[in-house]
Amino acid sequence: MTKPVRWDPQQYQRYGDERSRPFFELLNRVQVARAEAADPSYVVDLGCGPGPLTRFLADLWPNAEVLGVDSSSDMIASAQEHAIDDRLSFVVGDIADWQPTRPVDVLIANAALHWVPGHIDLMPRIAAALAPGGVLAFQVPDNFTEPSHTLLLDLRTSPRWRDKLGDGADRSAGVERPQRYLTAMIDAGLDADVWQTEYLHVLPGEDAVLEWVKGTALRPVLSLLDGDERDEFLADYAAALRAAYPKDDFGTVFPFCRTFAVGRAILRA
Repeated sequence: MTKPVRWDPQQYQRYGDERSRPFFELLNRVQVARAEAADPSYVVDLGCGPGPLTRFLADLWPNAEVLGVDSSSDMIASAQEHAIDDRLSFVVGDIADWQPTRPVDVLIANAALHWVPGHIDLMPRIAAALAPGGVLAFQVPDNFTEPSHTLLLDLRTSPRWRDKLGDGADRSAGVERPQRYLTAMIDAGLDADVWQTEYLHVLPGEDAVLEWVKGTALRPVLSLLDGDERDEFLADYAAALRAAYPKDDFGTVFPFCRTFAVGRAILRA
């Protein structure tokens, strides 16, 4: 890939309820992990996207300074509408080399780490950024073996598209198995809790799965194709998705598995 991935905040939020549900379920576990702690004073949302969920963190903890970080300038530009003077701010930054200016009480990375190659190796540095008793919480998709992704991989590596789109087509190695996350977090000095949830999203509208992946997995492709080539690729991919995810009267069922992880920095006597 020679072009950076361009993100579309509006497309990403098309299925906002379904995309935000894992965030709130992750946050529930954060509050359990911090049940005996005072409200956080510094909260960071890595891969904050267009900002409404980061704003929720600021509303949840009104005495905290909250920072949203995202590598996409388009996402950060959209997020700025949620900023609050002296309390909630947004900056462009790469998770791979981001460093906090002070210890973090709650650090959330919602559907973001899998975009960072080798993110498992960042675990010691991320854990070291936590304040004593601070919490790291993240979730990543684990659906790369499902048709939404395998069909995309097949198409990108087909003779028609492989020279233009084949590079980086297989992102299945972008996530680790739950056991690997658990071990990495424990090795980094965190008291860890890791689990998986499979959602059965019922998506409304025509070509619903295509519209979903236009907001995420298709972004590298859409950043490289224009005009007739983009239309041709999308038409072929849409046809394959319709066969894999047939539309019913009530919508299109889209199974989606995610891995959740919450780790608390162990307080030392």
